[in-house]
Amino acid sequence: MATEYQDGYGSWGEERRRVPAGLRAPFEARSWRELGYVLLGLPIGILLFTYAITMVSVGAGLLITFLGVPVLAAGLAGCRAFGALERARARALLGVEVAAPEPLRPRGRGAMAWMGAVLRSGASWRQLLYAVAQFPWSVFSFVVAVTFWTYGWAALTYPLWFWVFPVWVGQDGLQLYGDETHSVYLDNPFEVTVTALVGLLFTMATPWIVRGLTMVDRGMVITLLGPSRLGARVVELESDRGVVVDTAAADLRRIERDLHDGAQARLVALAMDLGLAKEKLAEDPRAAAVMVDSAHGEVKTALQELRDLARGIHPAVLTDRGLDAALSAVASRCAVPVVVEVDLPARPVPAIEGIAYFTVSELLQNVSKHAGASRATVDVWKVEDRLMLQVIDDGVGGADAGAGSGLAGLAERIGAVDGILVVDSPGGGPTRVTAELPWRAA
Repeated sequence: MATEYQDGYGSWGEERRRVPAGLRAPFEARSWRELGYVLLGLPIGILLFTYAITMVSVGAGLLITFLGVPVLAAGLAGCRAFGALERARARALLGVEVAAPEPLRPRGRGAMAWMGAVLRSGASWRQLLYAVAQFPWSVFSFVVAVTFWTYGWAALTYPLWFWVFPVWVGQDGLQLYGDETHSVYLDNPFEVTVTALVGLLFTMATPWIVRGLTMVDRGMVITLLGPSRLGARVVELESDRGVVVDTAAADLRRIERDLHDGAQARLVALAMDLGLAKEKLAEDPRAAAVMVDSAHGEVKTALQELRDLARGIHPAVLTDRGLDAALSAVASRCAVPVVVEVDLPARPVPAIEGIAYFTVSELLQNVSKHAGASRATVDVWKVEDRLMLQVIDDGVGGADAGAGSGLAGLAERIGAVDGILVVDSPGGGPTRVTAELPWRAA
């Protein structure tokens, strides 16, 4: 029984999904939510239109005095508040997630700075345009929706209530046509059946008509009440800048930690060993020689750690010979055999080249540690103005770019330069990770 209801609908959900969409639509919650959106649109449209036209007219008329500026600013601010309510209505009834437009950015403090920010904001004027344009559209959609719904259901249920006419109205049935000499009533069984069938067609078509009307509403809400393309781009760049700053700070902390816990500690121990060897040199030259030999080994280890640290910051082979040689060096250190194919017409700029190198390096580390693979491939190529990277392994799969994994941090770093990371890793493998970076030739 538990498995029968695991999808939230149970066996009824399975049966419901077998019903054709045309027959199911009049009874779906989505159709009734969309109808509710259209019905609410008319009174809200009247309110928005009246408010917007009144405030703009009064403000424009008073612009010859100073009072016009605060009135116009207040009108635009009110339109922004109404826009927030409309976004909430669209989210609740249409399922449209629209982000808030870019916030006001006053150039200073005080009422004058705030009014200037409201009047300069393109989002304010777009929401004023929505308040004006939504009214005629809400009238049209309201009339169309109500007409189709009422006539459709009335005709569909006509066999249940056509007796009202002979009993209470004194006529044979619903009058289809009438003049001074002739009248046509829907009163015999054939006409009643045809009326019900026509009503059925109207009833099945109406949800799709209403859905088409709400598509226009969706477009208006997204276009006029959401952030502009430029504003969204500014927000995206601000977010990317934050990611870059956080990534740089994390890298600096990692380098500091590696120096402090690795090479620095080893060099301190080396200095102490050399000091002890110096003291022992006169008393016990043989013991001093052993200590110096041990210190020599420590020096080699410290140098190797410093090389690894420098390679982690920016490997010399990447600077000197480019991605092909650098990725081949990374592949040689991988725990599984890796085939590297790099097909680039030129070298990208150092920033993109470095991100591409560290992306492949991180992915190959994941292959070594977690994939359980027997082989992997790395492909790098250019498509138009994009640099493409792809790492494939035949491991166990199940890699997830979410849940705070290393792939999530990698996706953030790539996204900071307008790149994309796509992970395809079904359970049982194989895993295919594709990265797309902007191409800029050096």
